[in-house]
Amino acid sequence: MSLFKTITDKPWERKGIIGGLKPEGAFDAPSEKIALSVFLVVASVVFSLFTVGYFVRMELPDWQPLSEPAQLWFNTGLLIISSVLFQWARNIANSANDKHLTAVFIGGGIFAILFIAGQLVTWDSLQDAGFYMTSNPANAFYYLMTGLHAAHLLGGLWVWSKSSIRLLAGREKSDVKLSIELCTLYWHFLLVVWLVLFAILSNT
Repeated sequence: MSLFKTITDKPWERKGIIGGLKPEGAFDAPSEKIALSVFLVVASVVFSLFTVGYFVRMELPDWQPLSEPAQLWFNTGLLIISSVLFQWARNIANSANDKHLTAVFIGGGIFAILFIAGQLVTWDSLQDAGFYMTSNPANAFYYLMTGLHAAHLLGGLWVWSKSSIRLLAGREKSDVKLSIELCTLYWHFLLVVWLVLFAILSNT
């Protein structure tokens, strides 16, 4: 009977630990961090494709460059402050002292919200000046690329809001440390993307 059981045994159908070995992931990193890394790669490809399309399209004769709105400089400063505050929150989360962690982390999100508000003001000012999306391809690309960037920020703010609620509820620093790190990485990525977009839109 034991010989028959050994022959017909299917070890791949067993659940749990096999052979005394503990299951390990393929990467030595939290799954959330891996997922974010994959998402950032995909987002980088998307923004790169739009950038290539921007330069290709501007070579056609109907392209009329859009004057750089002065408001964009102020908006850029807001996003830089937001990214700096998130990095500060990350440094606090990695230290032994958690003083000011909640205030700094929430402040980073607030400045990101102000950045989006500034973008809305810029879009409204452009439309008041007659620069509509359908006026010419340059306008359309401007609204599309800045709008796509703002949409990514809104997605990050959703994660930030949940982490902020946990901090305000008195959760331990260790419970939100990973979320703070992921938010910081995401904000740094969006800051770099925005600086590239800002440079492109300002010089074309």
